[in-house]
Amino acid sequence: MAKTQAKHRRPKQKSAASKFPVAENNPFGIDTAPEVIERDSFVASDQPSTTLFTPVWQDSEHGVWLYRGNCLSIMDRIVERYPDGIFDMIFADPPYFLSNGGITCHAGRMVSVNKGDWDKSRGPEENHNFNREWLKRCQQLLRPNGTVWVTGTMHIIFSIGFAMQELGYKVLNDVIWWKTNPAPHLACRYLQHATETALWARKSEESRHVFHYAEMKRLNGGKQMQNVWRFPSVPRLEKALGGHPTQKPVALLRRMIECCSNPGDLILDPFMGSGSTGVACVETGRRFVGIDVDPTYCETAILRTEAALRSTRQGSVFGSTRLGSSQPTKTEGEPA
Repeated sequence: MAKTQAKHRRPKQKSAASKFPVAENNPFGIDTAPEVIERDSFVASDQPSTTLFTPVWQDSEHGVWLYRGNCLSIMDRIVERYPDGIFDMIFADPPYFLSNGGITCHAGRMVSVNKGDWDKSRGPEENHNFNREWLKRCQQLLRPNGTVWVTGTMHIIFSIGFAMQELGYKVLNDVIWWKTNPAPHLACRYLQHATETALWARKSEESRHVFHYAEMKRLNGGKQMQNVWRFPSVPRLEKALGGHPTQKPVALLRRMIECCSNPGDLILDPFMGSGSTGVACVETGRRFVGIDVDPTYCETAILRTEAALRSTRQGSVFGSTRLGSSQPTKTEGEPA
């Protein structure tokens, strides 16, 4: 595959205090040669990876690292460095495998559903194999009390749930994102698609998990938070610097992050897209690692992360009590 030139940005200056047990300009032990990253295969090969990775952008002071490359290979490298896990929470919005030549409605216009090679179906067996492979790596990378959120439509969410069961995850909830302004169904032959599903799971049956019950109850007006969350689709402002065809609203991601993580926690998004998870992490004082194979989306994620950092720099989100070595006590759910 012919490689195209990718824009390699100069790393930010190192901060005074290290947040990781290795050098801040290479916190996950990933090789630092500035290579262009291409997706070599749909599912990572059993052969050792020869691809070199480097952050395409980082801000070590605020704990943000963005990588371009095959998420399976990059997660393999992080597992080598941290076999007992390193992430407190993982959010993933994987390919829905819908790029099959159909049409949909966007901003009142009929448009193609084709999003790119990364979204083309390889058939149900290969699609499921891919889901099982990246979920297996997520499970390895979670800390003992860590949890994962995965969003998807009906086209992929059943495979995700089955793969979680195969791997021994404990599914905690299915959360329905009820879109208050869904796009119309142009063919008028089916019901309007007004929801997406998110599965929330912990690492295993035996592990525990973080759940901020009181905060979720407060956000719900003093009543227990239910598993149906009403949020509009992505507002136009959140695509001002660039967008993604399956982009999620920052408000939805903030809800997930605040539900089960603490300020200063480290969060991974292996399918970063335009960087909405990173924006939500910046706004809530979490650290973030994002991965995406597409250089255009990586550039958008960089722009949006920089903008989020500028807008929060005057506040106390990044105070030493939030990013220091002392972490707040976790509120853990009772084991099943």
